Amino acid sequence: MSEHSTSPAAPALTEVLDVVEQLWPLGLQEPWDASGLVTGRPEQPVRRILFAVDPTADVVAEAVATDTDLLVTHHPLLLRGVTSVAADRFKGAVVHELIEHRCALLACHTNADSAPDGVSDAVARAAGLTTTTPLAPHPADHAVGIGRVGDLPRPTTLRELARRLAAAVPPTAHGVRVAGDPDTPVRRVAVCGGAGDSLFDEVRASGADVYVTADLRHHPASEAREAATGPGAAGTPCLVDLSHFASEWLWLPVGAQALRTALAARGHAVEVAVSTRRTDPWDFRIDHPAGGGHGPAAATAPDGASTTEHHPATAGGPA
Repeated sequence: MSEHSTSPAAPALTEVLDVVEQLWPLGLQEPWDASGLVTGRPEQPVRRILFAVDPTADVVAEAVATDTDLLVTHHPLLLRGVTSVAADRFKGAVVHELIEHRCALLACHTNADSAPDGVSDAVARAAGLTTTTPLAPHPADHAVGIGRVGDLPRPTTLRELARRLAAAVPPTAHGVRVAGDPDTPVRRVAVCGGAGDSLFDEVRASGADVYVTADLRHHPASEAREAATGPGAAGTPCLVDLSHFASEWLWLPVGAQALRTALAARGHAVEVAVSTRRTDPWDFRIDHPAGGGHGPAAATAPDGASTTEHHPATAGGPA
C-alpha cells in the first residue's frame, strides 16, 4: 500500500468529484449508462490522477505502480449488473486491487461524450472542425449531446481527411477503414467517438459528406452506403471507421488538462497524467497481399496495400 501526504494542497476525493460534476455532469449520461464513482472513500486525499480509456488489469497495475489516488476511465468497469466481485474473477480482482491500494475509480462515459470539450469534440478537432453543433442534442440541453457536426474551414477529399485522422489517433491493429470514393469532396463532417452506428438517421439529416465514428458493423455500414449510392442519392455520407479505443483516447489529454486546470483554480496542485497503455483488444493485423486472393475482387488501398504484419505497439502512441 502506498503512503500519501495529506498536505493541505491535496483535495479530498469528494472535492475532486465536485469539480468533475462541473466539467462532465452525471445528468448528461445516457439512461443505460453506469458513469460515476466505483471505488474510493470521499475523504481520501487525491494527489495523483490517471486518465485511461479502459479499467483493465494492466491500467490498474499502472495506477498502483505510480501511486495513483484516482483512476478516471472513460468506460465503466461495472456497466452491467454483477452479483459478485470476488477476486477469482477478473473484474473482482480489479476491484480488490484498487481498494487494497487506496485507489479510487471513477467512470466518465456518456456524460463525457455529451459535455462540451468531450470525446466527440476531440474527434471533431482531429478531423479539422473548428465549429460544431451536437449531432443528437441532449433532451435537457440542446447545446450538448452525443456526436458533433460542422463544416471544415476549407474543403478537402475523403482520402486526405482519412489520412489526417490516421495521423491523429493512436495506432491500432484496426487502422482506419474508409467507405467511399477517395476523391469525394468533403466539407461537412459528422463525428461520434466510440460506437456510432445508431446515429445514421441523424447523420443523413445533418447533410454530412462523411461520418467519422468507430465500431461500424457490417449491416449498418452496408445499408448506409447502399442508401447513399442508391436511386436519387448523392453518394454521401462516406464513412470513416476508427478503432473504438483510438477514437476515445483523443479525449484523455483534453480531459486531463481540464481537470488539472480546474483543480489548480481551487488552489490544488494535483498531478494529472494520461495512461500509456494501449487497451485496444486487437494485437496485430495481417493485410492481404497486393493483387492476391480469390473470389471477390481484392480490396486495396488507393496508395497500394501493405503485405506485412501490422503491430501497433511498435508504431508509437500508447504502448
